[in-house]
Amino acid sequence: MGTEPSARTSGDARILLVGNPNAGKSTLFNALTGAQARVGNFPGITVQVGSAGLKLPSGESARLLDLPGSYSLAARSTEERIAVEALTAPFAAGSATPRQVAVLVLDATSLRRGLYLATQVLDGDLPCVIALSMMDEARALGLGVKVEQLASALGCPVVGVVAPQKEGLPELLKAIEQQLATPTLAQPTPFSAELEAEFARLAEGEPGAAAAASSARNDRLLAQWALLSRDKSDSEPERADFERFVERAKSAASSLAEQTVVERYAHVDRLLEGVLAEEPARKQGSSAPKTRTTRIDDILVHPFWGLIAFLITMFVVFQALFAWAEPLTGLIEDGTNAVKDFARGAIPPGPFNELVTDGVIAGVGNVLVFIPQIAILFAFLTLLEDSGYLARVAFVIDRVMGKVGLNGRAFVPLLSGFACAIPAVLATRTLERKRDRLLVMLVVPIMSCSARLPVYVLLTSVAFDREAKVLGVLSQGALVLFAMYVLSAVLALTAAAVLGRTVLKGGAPTLVLELPRYRLPRLRNLFSVVGRKVSQFVTDAGTVILALTIVLWALLNYPRSEGAHDQFEARRTAAAEVADETERLELTQAVDAEEAGERLRSSAGGRLGRALEPAIRPLGFDWKIGVGLIGSFAAREVFVSTLALVYNRTDASEESESLHQTLREAKHADGSAVFTPLASISLMVFFVLAAQCMSTVAIVKRESGSWKWAVFMVVYMTAAAYLASLLVYQGGKLLGFT
Repeated sequence: MGTEPSARTSGDARILLVGNPNAGKSTLFNALTGAQARVGNFPGITVQVGSAGLKLPSGESARLLDLPGSYSLAARSTEERIAVEALTAPFAAGSATPRQVAVLVLDATSLRRGLYLATQVLDGDLPCVIALSMMDEARALGLGVKVEQLASALGCPVVGVVAPQKEGLPELLKAIEQQLATPTLAQPTPFSAELEAEFARLAEGEPGAAAAASSARNDRLLAQWALLSRDKSDSEPERADFERFVERAKSAASSLAEQTVVERYAHVDRLLEGVLAEEPARKQGSSAPKTRTTRIDDILVHPFWGLIAFLITMFVVFQALFAWAEPLTGLIEDGTNAVKDFARGAIPPGPFNELVTDGVIAGVGNVLVFIPQIAILFAFLTLLEDSGYLARVAFVIDRVMGKVGLNGRAFVPLLSGFACAIPAVLATRTLERKRDRLLVMLVVPIMSCSARLPVYVLLTSVAFDREAKVLGVLSQGALVLFAMYVLSAVLALTAAAVLGRTVLKGGAPTLVLELPRYRLPRLRNLFSVVGRKVSQFVTDAGTVILALTIVLWALLNYPRSEGAHDQFEARRTAAAEVADETERLELTQAVDAEEAGERLRSSAGGRLGRALEPAIRPLGFDWKIGVGLIGSFAAREVFVSTLALVYNRTDASEESESLHQTLREAKHADGSAVFTPLASISLMVFFVLAAQCMSTVAIVKRESGSWKWAVFMVVYMTAAAYLASLLVYQGGKLLGFT
């Protein structure tokens, strides 16, 4: 089967899952470990290394690593580089590594493509096992894969698996354990004498060249890798031994890199001879019949109909967000109010009572009411991705993206921004060029994430008639909501076009994207993703919302004037002596409202809001909205609960009818309405553009490697938000809108 590698340092065994994007690595990772790594039907889902414990049949513990997908060792994108760095750590001369086995996950329906990377890894000093994934789909397509013959040709154990059904997993674990116990190496790829001489020249004088045979294998592979990577400095690993190979490779003829690829593919074709059963259509010399995937793609990847299909799909999503979540949010709101009423009666009156009911319980309610809309949004995005449709969207939108200096692959992180900017920024690792990654990072926060959704729903419900229909069919509120999401996408692309022609100049790269087969989404995966995202929202964003709600409650209630409180108490006592019950209740409520307003105006938050008002009044905002904006720069979701506190409403929810009514009745000092349709649209436009998420700023700093770009993003987005909102409000007034 091959030769034995050099001895490795003892320690916990590591199993590396390696393979092309969308080959089924994460699904296999979950099946082997019981973990819940993100899986999907789109290339590049895994952008970080997943890790989980694994029990081998003998009882030995191992560590299973799910590496990002890669098409070859010549890494072109950040996530490929992560995979290559993990794979090639043993290649460094003199490095001490634990016992390792690479499990090369190959899609059984696309063996030729998967074997290109597999043969590269097999050339090195790393014991391997081949896992042929999606064997059920290969059988459905009539592809007869001869597993034993492929194992013999490669000189490496090969196991067919169907991970979701646990088919082949026991055999795979046994093969892994066997390679750990008595590791063997496959026969290296045979190259022409000319290339072998060039590999030897590049490895000349390297420490591994005069060492054991297994180290010489690594030097030979590093030489191949250097030839393919010599003009891709952005993807070179930061390792001195490899840099020496690359420096020498720059003097080689450029044709040698292409020759290396051609000869490796010729080797792959020889390996596959007799391994795959010939397709009947190919035997007869006729053209292959159209599959279900190609028939659907006739519409969904059409330059015109594909774009129309995408717009219709997204409108359905927003209609669901606006309409379907309402009953569930109503139940959560009623439950929160019931808990507050209970606490209000159980705790003696005073500041502690107010803190618990209006601070803590209201803060928890402000988190929980977002859950239905968050769940619906992530459910739709998961369905689109798992079905294979998301990749088609990237293909259809490529022409548009090319005009802003990017390609269709960049639209996937942008579309992910509809859910949350943080994973969207991480998803930029799938892009090949550093310039493209940085450009998408700077514009992806403009995409309307789930945190903006409560703000849009609140303002739409207040300023527009929920029952009104456009053209007798479309909900007016859903149309406004849809318009905000479309606007965010248009503005993100516009920002990319401007930045791509000024700060980050560069042309659009060619789109290279695998279109996966359509698959029925798995309900288990759907519920897993939605549950994980909701849990992440509650634990991450929820803790921020709760903490800021309590802080804002304190800012909006303190300091207090005891003299003013005594005056209101005297007026409240006088009102209680009125004989008529209706008049007595009205007077008491009027005193309570007046005291709440005075308390707010004299509080620290009220003073800060009034100081900000001259700057935001041209946008149509008053000082109370200013208080909400201050809190929203930490987390956008806080805006709804802040408005509820500012307007003395304890039932804080974007779906709360009592809060809606209070905001509809809100007046400026001159008696004009605060939340007019024009002012509400101006405020929504501000939220579309403003950089109001400190977590996103932190992740951009980490991924870009510099505070410079994170600060630049905050400054340009905030300035754009102010100018756009100013244009909307003042322009609307000039056109006669009120």
